Amino acid sequence: MRTALIALLAFAAGVLLMVAVSRHAPAPLAVEPSHPVAAADTAPAPASTATTDEDDATSDNWPQQAPSPEQVMYSQRGMVQKALAELGPRTAGRPNLYVVAFGADGGEDVFRNEAEYAAKMFPQRFGSDTHVMVLENNPGSLERHPLASWTNLESTLDGLANVMKPDEDILLLYLTTHGDEDHNLLVDMDPLPLDQIGATDLSDILGKRPFKWKVVVVNACYSGGFVPSLQGAGTLVITAARSDRSSFGCGTDSDITYFGRAWLVDGLNRTPDFMEAFRQASAEIAQWEAKDKLTPSEPQMNVGAGIAAQLAQWRKHVTPGPAVAFKPASPAAVLDRPTGSR
Repeated sequence: MRTALIALLAFAAGVLLMVAVSRHAPAPLAVEPSHPVAAADTAPAPASTATTDEDDATSDNWPQQAPSPEQVMYSQRGMVQKALAELGPRTAGRPNLYVVAFGADGGEDVFRNEAEYAAKMFPQRFGSDTHVMVLENNPGSLERHPLASWTNLESTLDGLANVMKPDEDILLLYLTTHGDEDHNLLVDMDPLPLDQIGATDLSDILGKRPFKWKVVVVNACYSGGFVPSLQGAGTLVITAARSDRSSFGCGTDSDITYFGRAWLVDGLNRTPDFMEAFRQASAEIAQWEAKDKLTPSEPQMNVGAGIAAQLAQWRKHVTPGPAVAFKPASPAAVLDRPTGSR
């Protein structure tokens, strides 16, 4: 009897142990694919009738009238192709300017405002030889513009390579978002899983394309850290700050960043010379920072061999139009000038 009782108790203990282990065993980890991800078809994803706590959390961060996050992701290939098809025809016999405005942080309207102002200002100010595409992350423009994502940037540049004359035309890439001390740009449209873009990533992306003449403007904190990997023959690199400094002007109480105001709005409405506009913008920003007792951001510029002459060749055919007033696509508090660190 004792032996039988001991055996029974041992069996019961084993069963209890197995139940306990099964209840506390870790769930299998989900594995996300690494970049790059193949572009999806343009057909909208089927709607799901099931709801979960995760769905409720997503709806808190997503516009109620917008397509679902999955539908937005599936629509990107078609949106990029449509935007490329809507570019005006290239003017033969002279350098054309092709602008890609990349507003990457969907959490603040200030970056959308800059991207959409660039799309308005460049062609109105510099004429029909200027062609602009907007990639931006913002809840208010999910159906109007392709997302500012790594994949869409590559697709856009591939499309432009097919319509530009890469040895004559000039690519201007204007990126505006937050930056970190490790020189990565924030690419965010919550809750979509978008890849971030670092300095070497951007250099690799551009290096794989055939553009001979480039102007790369990085408007973010610590953006001077992009200069070493981007600089080279045929390239003008402009950044809003040096590699170890913040820039200013983001936040929900601002309509435009310091650098966006000084270079895009003030500088380029005075002169079509991008380098002269930078010099004027740097002086203007220094005055604002001194008045507000801020650590100077010290915007940076690096001029590669040949690009100044090619930009001068482009300007020969430009008759600047009148100044283009800045009006935010998404108004924030009205301030004399932007505030906040980035």
